Amino acid sequence: MPRKLSHIAPGWWDYTTLEHDIINDAARLTDRDLEQLSRPGFRVVMHETLEDFYLAEALEYIGAWRQATADNPAGICGPIGPTEQLPLVARLVNELGIGLRDAHFWGMDEWYQDGREVPMSHPLSFERADRELCFGRIRKELAMPEANLHFPKADTAAYARSWEGVRCVVMQGGQGDIKHWAFNDPPKREGRYRDEPPTPEEYRQLGTRVVDLHPVTLAQNARTSGGGNITMVPAKAITVGPRETWRAEKVSIWQAGAHDNPLGQRLTALMISKRIADAAVPMSLLADHPNVQFNYYRGGLGSCAVEMH
Repeated sequence: MPRKLSHIAPGWWDYTTLEHDIINDAARLTDRDLEQLSRPGFRVVMHETLEDFYLAEALEYIGAWRQATADNPAGICGPIGPTEQLPLVARLVNELGIGLRDAHFWGMDEWYQDGREVPMSHPLSFERADRELCFGRIRKELAMPEANLHFPKADTAAYARSWEGVRCVVMQGGQGDIKHWAFNDPPKREGRYRDEPPTPEEYRQLGTRVVDLHPVTLAQNARTSGGGNITMVPAKAITVGPRETWRAEKVSIWQAGAHDNPLGQRLTALMISKRIADAAVPMSLLADHPNVQFNYYRGGLGSCAVEMH
């Protein structure tokens, strides 16, 4: 029997195609309940202030880059969303005098439009944000070589090769309203996936690629980055894939409450903790990664109680 249609976009898979029981279970979780979801391979960490939250996120960059040597290059894959950690990263590098000659950085994703990645002149360019908020602020004598900065392009071959021979110590990410990391959105409900989404095994084989974005993702990025102007948000993106994600020694997800909502912040943690992997909820596939950490700002968790506004 086919699963129910999405409550949001009937032509797509998403978390609303899950059974109500798991959604209701997630909605009942308190912040203390979330902390109890930790298990071997999955850790839940609470931060009491935003200052501590973003400093801890920035320190993951420093920890990864300090491991890099000429014969053992290492780096971090980082998101746009959140971005508040990026100026802190640059300041820490400068204040501590950390040379980045052997360090690497992978951008997670980029918008795709008119057959190519958007140029840095595009107002929503992720590469421009990384450079302006972080890499352009690092002192020249400490700066990372340009060849060690890897941003996804429409021709994904060079980006995919950049993961060879370099340790990704940690892949950071946020979580979107549609429960993605990077732009690993749930797929459209069509063709062989009309009645069932891809199996977790199928989805995890996907590498860096151009993807169609779920309508909820378009609306979210308009809200968080474009003042609600959804017409400026491209409908496609290039995203790091599960294949590269599983190369990362650790996957670290940061949720301050500014992106996904109270239910979403709870749902994926519950699914990962209970090892419920479902491609309609892409973040849940991290249930099978050996080292995942969810970082929360306790004040951003909110409540799933009904409030009329």
